[in-house]
Amino acid sequence: MAAENFWGSIAEQLGGDRVKVTSIIDNPDADPHDYEPTAQDARKVADADYVIVNGVGYDAWAPRLLAANPSDDRTVLDVGELIGVEEGGNPHRWYSPADVHQVIDRITADYKKLEPAGSVYFDDRKSDFENKALARYDDLIAAIKEKYTGTPIGASESIVTPLAEALGLRILTPEAFLDAMSEGTDPTARDKAAADRQIANKQIKIYIYNSQNSTPDVTAQVKAAKEAGIPVATVTETPIPPDTAFQDWQVAQLEDIEGALAKGTGP
Repeated sequence: MAAENFWGSIAEQLGGDRVKVTSIIDNPDADPHDYEPTAQDARKVADADYVIVNGVGYDAWAPRLLAANPSDDRTVLDVGELIGVEEGGNPHRWYSPADVHQVIDRITADYKKLEPAGSVYFDDRKSDFENKALARYDDLIAAIKEKYTGTPIGASESIVTPLAEALGLRILTPEAFLDAMSEGTDPTARDKAAADRQIANKQIKIYIYNSQNSTPDVTAQVKAAKEAGIPVATVTETPIPPDTAFQDWQVAQLEDIEGALAKGTGP
């Protein structure tokens, strides 16, 4: 069982026909931050041999489900603990390519412990996933970083930060603004004014926003960016449609960002 379907997609592809993966958050309209688990979710946890949670406070409901359904035979992967990101850090680890590859390593290792007879199978699945399924994903990340490192950008929230860091992009939007928007709180007038000014003065080359968390402030910034001739790219919290494979979802977004950068930086 995966708390979120982006981790579930990876787990399913690594496990092949030796696993059955169920994800709790698999609806684009559900907000993982404040999701309220159901009795059916509790049954999924109770039946699971292996549970993947994001951690870092992102899915705070998941540890409660685990505690309510204890099992000595269950293996739990907390991504935040694996990566070493403590409570209060940026929880959007699926937007960090390095973290994604670290999670892939751990899932495969855990599968091999749970089913030693399938070790060769799981190693083969991992090799295929990393070398074939993720090839375009890894190539795009490398190409964007090589060409656009240092490019100043604006963003609607901190979900963009891990990816921007991997791509070498420089987010000018105040960090406090990004965090406030991600956490569903109001940014300060000073931070909002700074972000608005960066758009109006065209200090940024592109603007990236989370279309699943488009508040009035974000909607206004998207509109202002477009009116200023600043290309806008979109990311989402979870895959759309929900059954989209992790790599297909990420590649589409990376291609959107690459296209926006090409327009925003000129020939």
